[in-house]
Amino acid sequence: MKKVSKTNNQAIDSSELIIAMDELEKEKGIKKDYLLEAIETALVTAYKRNFDSAENVRITMDKETGEIHVYAEKDVVEKPEDVENDKLQISLEDAKRINSKLEVGDKAEIEQVPKNFGRIAAQTAKQVIVQKIREASR
Repeated sequence: MKKVSKTNNQAIDSSELIIAMDELEKEKGIKKDYLLEAIETALVTAYKRNFDSAENVRITMDKETGEIHVYAEKDVVEKPEDVENDKLQISLEDAKRINSKLEVGDKAEIEQVPKNFGRIAAQTAKQVIVQKIREASR
């Protein structure tokens, strides 16, 4: 089963966050990868809570630029009438509009650009970083 993503260049920019994480790594010895993973996990939770989402969501954060991408993962099913839950499934016909290489059984990753998520992401990232600094200080 292959995953194919639809790309959308409207990512959320968090370059200042990356600079702060680089400083934390230098000053406090908290690994940047550790912070990124914790932030990504927290962002999935924040997304589901704030957008009342039952979707399978994956969030990535570029460790160089800080760009955040939100993807809804949907199983590709044969016909529109086979779609039992449109938050979790997509018909082959609709999936082909996103990416012609998708087949039944694949996972389609559809990039989401939720309104106001940048603010929520920044707030969540700040909370995670503060928590990790406290943990590292102990």
